[in-house]
Amino acid sequence: MKQALFLFNPQSGRGRIERCLPRIDALFRGAGYRFAASPIDFGRNPFAGCEAVDLVVVAGGDGTINYVVNRMKEAGQDLLLGVIPAGTANDFAGALGMAKDPVKAATQILQGAPQRVDCGRVNGTYFVNVFSFGIFTTTSQRTPDRLKHRIGKLAYLIEGVKEFRSVHGVPLQILADGEAFGFDSLIALIFNGETAGRFHIAPTSSIRDGMFDCLLLRRSNLLLSLVAMLRHLLGGRPKQVKHFRARTIDITSPINEPTDVDGQKGADFPLHIECLPGGLQVLCPRCGADEKISRVTVFGNLMSKLLWERNR
Repeated sequence: MKQALFLFNPQSGRGRIERCLPRIDALFRGAGYRFAASPIDFGRNPFAGCEAVDLVVVAGGDGTINYVVNRMKEAGQDLLLGVIPAGTANDFAGALGMAKDPVKAATQILQGAPQRVDCGRVNGTYFVNVFSFGIFTTTSQRTPDRLKHRIGKLAYLIEGVKEFRSVHGVPLQILADGEAFGFDSLIALIFNGETAGRFHIAPTSSIRDGMFDCLLLRRSNLLLSLVAMLRHLLGGRPKQVKHFRARTIDITSPINEPTDVDGQKGADFPLHIECLPGGLQVLCPRCGADEKISRVTVFGNLMSKLLWERNR
């Protein structure tokens, strides 16, 4: 019988996952799994002594997935993951195509196909969705859980407004895949996925292409800077926004600006950021008869698999 380790954050999503646990347990046991459910203890590594596990199912938000991935890598393991969205934003789960309903997501995992998807690493810390610094980027760290549970994504917007009092540019020296340049940045976003807080900020990004999509917003008049970012999101090409793609990025600055990885406290400067093509193996939903896989996705899946095999 196969062994499934189910790790869930009881604080995520107003405790919704615990209410769904009996139904999820029945689904996995019905599919022939020994199902061991455990709330995450953020003070210990859940993979200590779990070498015989066939599948790890994580229920929580991006921060919970970040924690599990880092502890798994820390333990030197490359286990098959299933993701059940149970947080506020659930950006990584959205990139995988998981249903918002936990029970439906559990069904998708059991019927899913294993795929290699990319992850990022900055100064030895892994991330699944986005690494960032600058205005608004550490908002999720400061947003109280009680507020997120009560009003969802609106909590991030309310907390973000407070940052206007401390707006400042960060002088950067950047080396991206061998190309060096300087930039005085108001915000920096290094995307593995395509959304942040479920806002579609990097629509051309993919977790299957072996590359980061990077956005830098130049510091100028604050209002003009924000308008420039809005124009970029609407498909324009304002000169205040620099968009580039890279696999490896080194960033230095005289300021040790606070950083963020998947909503958690990030690394200190200087920064070495690298995309790890096919760095995670995840059970992804199979496409139904009325769904079509784009050629870009098919090509991305193939490239991630080839790059993973080459870098093993």
